[in-house]
Amino acid sequence: MQTRLPLSCATLVLLLVSTTDAPARQMHVEASTPLAEAIMQGRNEQFAVRFDGPVDHARSRLEILRDGQVVRQLRPLLDSAPDVLFASAPAPQPGHYVLWWSACSLPDGEISEGTIPFTVAQ
Repeated sequence: MQTRLPLSCATLVLLLVSTTDAPARQMHVEASTPLAEAIMQGRNEQFAVRFDGPVDHARSRLEILRDGQVVRQLRPLLDSAPDVLFASAPAPQPGHYVLWWSACSLPDGEISEGTIPFTVAQ
């Protein structure tokens, strides 16, 4: 009976430690389309941001901003690669823009945000 008590306590401690939530993790961009400061020239553009871990596509967002104002909200494809936010849309009018992203990481739900500046040529 004496050896069971320490073993039971050790098992309980191990279970508590293994079920504790892991600390939330910021998402980091590994690649993007467009690249920062890119000049886009097409009629229809593809916007993609690849992260260093899986994202919750349904809870993540992409927007095109000009002078801090939302020009277009993009809907990320729900069936794109697990670590990519991807959307396609007609190119905005010529000018300077920012692709704003908000990524919700899986499985912890941590929200990370960032911007990618780009230009649409005449």
